[in-house]
Amino acid sequence: MSQPTPVLSGFAFTESPRWREDRLWFSDFYQDQVFSATEDGSDIRVEATVDQQPSGLGWLPDGRMLIVSMRDARILRREPDGKLSVHADLGGRMQGHANDMVVDADGRAWVGSFGFDLMGGAPLAPAALYRVDPDGGVTEAATDLWFPNGMVITPDRVLLVNETFGNRVTAFDIGEDGQLRNRRVWAEFGDLPTEREFAGLVTQLVVSGDGACLDAEGGLWIADAIGARLLRVTEGGTVTDEIRPGTNVYACALGGAQRRTLFACTAPDFFEEARRPVREAAIMALPVTVPGL
Repeated sequence: MSQPTPVLSGFAFTESPRWREDRLWFSDFYQDQVFSATEDGSDIRVEATVDQQPSGLGWLPDGRMLIVSMRDARILRREPDGKLSVHADLGGRMQGHANDMVVDADGRAWVGSFGFDLMGGAPLAPAALYRVDPDGGVTEAATDLWFPNGMVITPDRVLLVNETFGNRVTAFDIGEDGQLRNRRVWAEFGDLPTEREFAGLVTQLVVSGDGACLDAEGGLWIADAIGARLLRVTEGGTVTDEIRPGTNVYACALGGAQRRTLFACTAPDFFEEARRPVREAAIMALPVTVPGL
């Protein structure tokens, strides 16, 4: 497999890439903006400005975009005129920042949280996963997740959740009522870490799954935030492909005209103090054999 090549550069910290309407959409945490661009990286547009730091992206059935506003734990909705309104307020429920999100075909959104003050150096603590219904109602959907992060929904309505600090991917069946059932480990890479301080924790991580995307054969591409690599994993934890882009990688998406381009969000690290003042983040791309859904 060929090595990734940069298609977009000059960003602070790119995250949450999504392919939609023949464009790659993504957040830049530390420029406080959501962008989109064509497959080759041209025609870059600013799609939204989120003062409290944008993260996960998704779309309602009517095409309006949802954006996670991290610092104030809100889900924003972009109206047809481009203005942002509050779709849901999760403030007071979450510990630490709101984080990534996936939205299903019915407009239900699942949103993860840090669970602790990562940037402030607090010790690791478990976090909850929240469901936001189309009317903006909020329900705690699952608990005791170790930094729930990148999520996908399979065609048979299984929610897969990367637990960044848990060495695993956890699966839930999504009921017709939106309830999560039959919790199980979909892929396990190592033991659950026992260290709670970040410096010790990272030494116990085998795979630190950050962002993820699903291909047409059920393979889950995972950005390994600690291992500086992209992994394609199948149910049970088998790694079928490994790509090392030469820098840290934090999220990925399958897109392009044939859905056979793997886009990867890269940066030297994720720390705000280091990333916000510089523009060293990029999005790389490489062709893959199995297309995205």
